[in-house]
Amino acid sequence: MRDFPSCFGESGVQVADSSSSNSSRSSQNLVTCFYQCRIRGKSCLISVVWSKNLMGQGLSIGIGDSLNQCLCKVDIKPWLFSKRKGCKSLEIHSREVDIYWDLSSAKFGSGPEPLEGFYVGVVVDRQMILLLGDMRKEAYKKTGATPVPSMAVFVAKKEHVFGKRVFTTKAQFCGNGQIHDLMIECDTIGVSDPSLIILVDGKTLMQVTHLRWKFRGNHTITVDGLAIEVFWDVHNWFFGTSLGNAVFLFKTCLSAEKLWASQTLSDPSTLQWSFSQRFIDSKSQNLGFSLMVYAWKNE
Repeated sequence: MRDFPSCFGESGVQVADSSSSNSSRSSQNLVTCFYQCRIRGKSCLISVVWSKNLMGQGLSIGIGDSLNQCLCKVDIKPWLFSKRKGCKSLEIHSREVDIYWDLSSAKFGSGPEPLEGFYVGVVVDRQMILLLGDMRKEAYKKTGATPVPSMAVFVAKKEHVFGKRVFTTKAQFCGNGQIHDLMIECDTIGVSDPSLIILVDGKTLMQVTHLRWKFRGNHTITVDGLAIEVFWDVHNWFFGTSLGNAVFLFKTCLSAEKLWASQTLSDPSTLQWSFSQRFIDSKSQNLGFSLMVYAWKNE
C-alpha cells in the first residue's frame, strides 16, 4: 500500500486511518482542509490543519506535489504571542513561496477553526494563490500581492467530531455554494434496534434501520441539486474491542462503483484505510469535493 507523505501527518496534514491502535483522543481536535492549486504550471496540494489542545490553537500548512510528496511544511503555534502573526518564506519549483498569517484578532468557537478576524495567505511570485479568512483587505495590504483568476480550489476536508448521540459539522459541497448544517444522529447505547439518521439543515435525507446488521454501506442523497454519495462504517461502535470511531465519507462526482472497485471488504481492518486511500486519490484526480468525518462516541 502506498504511504502518505510525511507532511500530511496527523500532527500536520495527513489523511490516515485514525482508528488505528496508536490514535488518541487528542487527535479528535483536528480539522484538515485540502486545496488544489498550480505553482509554475505544476499541480500542487495545499493542506491546512487547524488543531486544538489544552495549550490553545495550532496551525500547520503543508504543500505537496501531484504525487503526494511533501515539498514543505510550516507549523505555527498561535497561542505563543510572537506567532500570532507573521510570514514564512520557502522555495518550491524554483519559485519563492511566502506564507502569511494573522490570527491576533481571531475568534474561535468550540472547534479548532477560527470563525472570523483572521487571514492565512499563500503567495507565489507576488500572486495570492490561496487566501483564507475574512480579513481579505488586510491580507492584500500586508502581502502586496495581487489576486489571480485560478486561485486554489477547496477539494476536500477531514474532520474529527465527537458526541454521545449527535455529531454536527458544516459542509459546503461545491465551490461558492451554500454552507449547510450537517448532522449525524445515532444512539447505540441501550437501544435494541439502533438506526442512523443524517440530516442537512434539519431535514432528514437518509435513515438506516437495523444498523447493527448494516454497519457498513452507501446511499445517495441530493443537496443543492448535487448527487452526494454517503458511505458509512460504524463497525467500531458496535464491535470494537477498544475506544474507536465511526467514519463517514460524503463525496460528489465519484460513483460508488469507482469508489469500491477492486476493494476487498472481507477484512474489517482494511475498510477505513480504504476510505482514506480513496479520499486522497480522488483529490489528485480532481473528482469533486470530499468530506470525511470521524465520529467519536463520548464516554
